[in-house]
Amino acid sequence: MILGDGHNLSDLESKDKLLWWQEKGLQFTATGYGRKIPTSKMVRLPGSKRWRRVYCCIYSNIGTCYVTMPNGDWIIIR
Repeated sequence: MILGDGHNLSDLESKDKLLWWQEKGLQFTATGYGRKIPTSKMVRLPGSKRWRRVYCCIYSNIGTCYVTMPNGDWIIIR
């Protein structure tokens, strides 16, 4: 389930936090494609104190960036 109309990354408080494999220049999967590819971005949603990792669902030449909620819902990041 996708909540709301999404949020613009430029409107959210964000920071870069590389994962160990990103620091080494590696990819999460061998192909670079997948449903839940972690990005280096983290965002804080309005009214939240918690930083959430931005993930990307990417196949072919297009991807959708999102954060996950504890109940499994996605919030799309534009």
